[in-house]
Amino acid sequence: MTATVVKAARWADVENGVVNTPAVLVIDGDRIQAVNPPVVPDDATVIDLGDVTLLPGLMDMELNLLIGGPGGPEGLPSPMHGVQDDPAYRTLRGAVNARTTLDAGFTTVRNLGLMVKTGGYLLDVALQRAIEQGWHAGPRIYPAGHAVTPYGGHLDPTVFQRLAPGIMPLSVAEGIANGVDDVRACVRYQIRHGAKLIKVSASGGVMSHSTAPGAQQYSDEEFAAIADEAHRAGVRVAAHAVGDSAIRACIRAGIDCIEHGFLATDETIQMMVDHGTFLVSTTYLTEAMAVDRIAPELRKKAEVVFPQAQAMLPKAIAAGVRIACGTDAPAVPHGQNAKELCALVARGMTPMQALRAATITSAELIEADDELGKLAPGYLADIIAVGGDPSVDIASTLEVRFVMKGGVVHVGGRDG
Repeated sequence: MTATVVKAARWADVENGVVNTPAVLVIDGDRIQAVNPPVVPDDATVIDLGDVTLLPGLMDMELNLLIGGPGGPEGLPSPMHGVQDDPAYRTLRGAVNARTTLDAGFTTVRNLGLMVKTGGYLLDVALQRAIEQGWHAGPRIYPAGHAVTPYGGHLDPTVFQRLAPGIMPLSVAEGIANGVDDVRACVRYQIRHGAKLIKVSASGGVMSHSTAPGAQQYSDEEFAAIADEAHRAGVRVAAHAVGDSAIRACIRAGIDCIEHGFLATDETIQMMVDHGTFLVSTTYLTEAMAVDRIAPELRKKAEVVFPQAQAMLPKAIAAGVRIACGTDAPAVPHGQNAKELCALVARGMTPMQALRAATITSAELIEADDELGKLAPGYLADIIAVGGDPSVDIASTLEVRFVMKGGVVHVGGRDG
């Protein structure tokens, strides 16, 4: 195979926080071979993109491709899909959302916790395999399988619609786990069938008819068992944790990443810094979610929690918490993922810090920082192009003109 040369006016060195000019990247197979070399191969295929800025492929560390998307209301996860969509139809929906996400410049994602009845099948693992084998275009997926949640917990599918007892029986394999023995079995099941990380429901949330958003939903012993079981298998744990006490319990248990963290106090923020705990703040949803279309009791929770979440994040940024980019799509519609970067800047990050959250820090979170998150020799050729200079105007990431993932062009360039 001949090399490919991608040319552009500029490229972002996210690690050093600068935009350089010009940009000449030599791609060999699925890897970047050289950046601005003195000479390029004579027989290379040249893609000249003109007046754009090259970036590493962006990453979304919290989304769910299996819900939302076609046929659903904008800004809401279409909760009735929990009982109306069978697993085959849902997986096809996920394939559409995967392509939408890739086209938006997000080349790597974490699918963070199925919360639907599947009969024990890990639909996100199936979607990941199909994309890896080239059957369908989509981002590189790190699947979590089913979210581990107690009966009646925030990610118990029955509580999103207050289903009566017996309407939707769910198994340990599908994430419903009570007590230390159950949570260990649930973690083992997800890993056995292909999960690359574990998601746990640690506190109540806004969008479910569950406990109060701040309520801790597992005991310290259960958290410790989940973390121990996952870590012995070599995978990390992400926790949906809105409430302060639940965040603290997760950090004490050694859980690697806090999702949302909306009600974290100053002391808990410092605890995250001290332990090196990652935060995926999903801050854009607090201003963009269509709360006018949710049940009144859920709207009341949002009106209390979201302003506190918006006040928490600037403190976490200033304290130096390791913040990775995540949207909680479809709470933010699939394909609008870059709006999270704009929100991070609005909360106090510089544009380059926001780009770092969506590249280098996210790569560190999934333990792939030796091959993802940078435009550098030896790294995977995940390259996108945006107009303008995103280090000056982060909103330019909303208009992606070129997407290459693993050396294959999906948007712009050769296949237009």
